[in-house]
Amino acid sequence: MAEPLIDITVCWSLKAREVHEQTLHLPQGSTLEAAVDACLALCQSSESVFKGTDLGQIKFMQAGIWGRKAEWTEILSPGDRVELYRPLQVDPKVARRQRFKRQGKGRTGLFANRKSGSAAGY
Repeated sequence: MAEPLIDITVCWSLKAREVHEQTLHLPQGSTLEAAVDACLALCQSSESVFKGTDLGQIKFMQAGIWGRKAEWTEILSPGDRVELYRPLQVDPKVARRQRFKRQGKGRTGLFANRKSGSAAGY
């Protein structure tokens, strides 16, 4: 008798604003690493989507299940969404500081509606 299959969705983005999604049917008890390997094997055949991309770099990406960081050995459940995350280009705290600096301190957040004539930040 054949092992029951579960449906898994693998999502990844190798470049900004370019998201790929692949649905897989895997045997019950498959790990996150097995899902990524199966996705890579399936995607090797359709190279038009990945033209000029090294698919081997996917294995070095951080992985998660439904937005939660996960280990490569974690067992998948039916309907799980495996997500592969690129490394951050800029520290989020630094990016926020730069955005705030560009916008100016008097036009955003708590300081947007202040009394006329008052100093910025009050």
